[in-house]
Amino acid sequence: MPTHEHIDYVEFPATDLDATKQFFERVFGWGFTDYGPDYTSFERATAGIDGGFFRADQVATAGNGSVLIVLYSAALEATQANVEAAGGIITTPIFSFPGGRRFHFTCPSGNEYAVWSE
Repeated sequence: MPTHEHIDYVEFPATDLDATKQFFERVFGWGFTDYGPDYTSFERATAGIDGGFFRADQVATAGNGSVLIVLYSAALEATQANVEAAGGIITTPIFSFPGGRRFHFTCPSGNEYAVWSE
């Protein structure tokens, strides 16, 4: 159930909607529901928040001013290996920061994400 004035839904551009869906299904186990040829949604139950991908020519990266979405992993090295095996590109290998470690990657549509662990 939505919570008053909390973030409820996020949307991301996808230059390749099918490849992006396959990537997130394979690496993170997200499920999708298609709404026509240019939009697909994912659910809180598999992704941690409700949201979707829309077909677009743009990409979302911190370098071009986009919000950086940071996912959590209890097994950081395994998640990085899964990202690479599924066709993601590691843009910043695992590094330490106060409170944990993380890496950055781009999905098949070129959007940047990060994954962190304690």
